[in-house]
Amino acid sequence: VAVAIAAAAGWRYWQNREVTQSLEAATVYEKLTQSLAANDAKGAREAGAMLIDQYKGTAYAPRAALLLAKLNAAANDLKSAQSQLEWAVANSKEPAVKDIARLHLAGVQLDQKQYDAALKTLSASHSDAFAFRFEDMRGDVLMAQGKKAEARAAYQAAFATLAADNPYRNVVAIKLDALGGEAK
Repeated sequence: VAVAIAAAAGWRYWQNREVTQSLEAATVYEKLTQSLAANDAKGAREAGAMLIDQYKGTAYAPRAALLLAKLNAAANDLKSAQSQLEWAVANSKEPAVKDIARLHLAGVQLDQKQYDAALKTLSASHSDAFAFRFEDMRGDVLMAQGKKAEARAAYQAAFATLAADNPYRNVVAIKLDALGGEAK
């Protein structure tokens, strides 16, 4: 009976701790978003760093890393943006957040002319919902490398997976048109 009571008390403590951590992280995340809205880069970086350091087990920390990466990329600090995105990929428990972080990471790697690293990032498994974005980005990387035939194949794969009413389909069609030929 004593063991059962101790186990129940331990379970209850752990649940309360998780809820408390999540609520505290939500408050810090709100400070982060408010700082970004107010163009307070210093406040945003402080709140983001706190989330990553003290609340890394919550869902807010990878999202904070995405926001910090965007902030760093806008400030042309691509190395810091890359670090934040790599952290989000490694630490997020949510597949969609990982996929978004990988896409942004590949974009930052493309901007830094790290083509092989970008292609490796894009080759990681991802959900079908993001397949067209991964193929489109792969096409962009291949175009930057001057591999037009491979880029066309990637854009064609992206185009084929897009629904006819998806507005992004027009963007991919323009890329295919620029390479010559018809989008199929």
